[in-house]
Amino acid sequence: MRVGSFVLAAQFPGQGQGEALHRAVRSAEAAEEAGLDAVWLAEHHFVPYGTCPSAITLAALLLGRTRRIRVGTAVSVLPTAHPVALGEQAALLHITSGGRFSLGVGRGGPWVDLEVFGAGLKAYETGFPESLDLLVRWLREPSVAAAGERFTFREVPVVPRPSESLTDTEGPEVVVACTSPASVRLAAERGLPMLLGMHVGDEEKADMVALWRSHAQAAGVDGDAIAGAAHVSAGVCQIADRRTDAVEALTKAMPGWLKQGLDAHVTVDGRARAMRDPLAYTELLCGLHPVGTPRLCADRLAATSERTGITRFALLVEGSGDLAATVENVRRLGAEVLPHLR
Repeated sequence: MRVGSFVLAAQFPGQGQGEALHRAVRSAEAAEEAGLDAVWLAEHHFVPYGTCPSAITLAALLLGRTRRIRVGTAVSVLPTAHPVALGEQAALLHITSGGRFSLGVGRGGPWVDLEVFGAGLKAYETGFPESLDLLVRWLREPSVAAAGERFTFREVPVVPRPSESLTDTEGPEVVVACTSPASVRLAAERGLPMLLGMHVGDEEKADMVALWRSHAQAAGVDGDAIAGAAHVSAGVCQIADRRTDAVEALTKAMPGWLKQGLDAHVTVDGRARAMRDPLAYTELLCGLHPVGTPRLCADRLAATSERTGITRFALLVEGSGDLAATVENVRRLGAEVLPHLR
């Protein structure tokens, strides 16, 4: 089992953006110090829900500051990026980090980002498969041309080629954020592992893994690749000597952040949005994920892994909103939870 942290660089009420980003960087450094396996970095634009607008840029910083831990994006939003540009950056980080970089990608949402970056709503609604295929080709082939609906260009060489890395891996892994049967099928047919969100529980995640396997088998994906698919489960983790204290730490801080952050999202086409109740959502997350004593947290992770078959976790550890508490939470995750799992 491989346990990592999930870093949103969340801006809690009363905090500045620099404070949020400083906590993000420090918590990632603490993850390496605590013996965690990975740090996964979120990406958002124009909202305090997350103040990191470029997960791959922050990944570059953290790869330079660390020596062992894997750093991944969760996720780089593909509709607002050019797949070749993102592929070049991913290849560069893969080679220069000694193979420690993972590229997580997703569709994002129907947000005003699509207008600001000139992508348009169509890039979100129908363009994701084309972008994903072009990205994967860039990371796997020596030269690439495109003749698609959105991207058309003559054949050009891939420089730097990920396979030129002085490691045993030919290129960075690509993980796809999946929230619907359509996205599960998209990832499965390409043999790409999934990142599953923290808003769904074990039963739904198990169903998505089973659906992924069936689509992968139907598409002729290699059996060993199907059996070894390293899906990632996102969740929340808060550790305390008593479960009530862990829940209280989150219910005091997270609803204010969720309301402020989610309210700030603006749709590109004015469509109506269904908003979760921030307190009810926080309580749901506390029930779904490792929130409580170290032993309870370890048991919860083990149970999720047994029920779903997922062996990698990306855990939000900054739910208290406080730097010192976040670093201590990471320390306890490494010192008091991981030993029970290994």
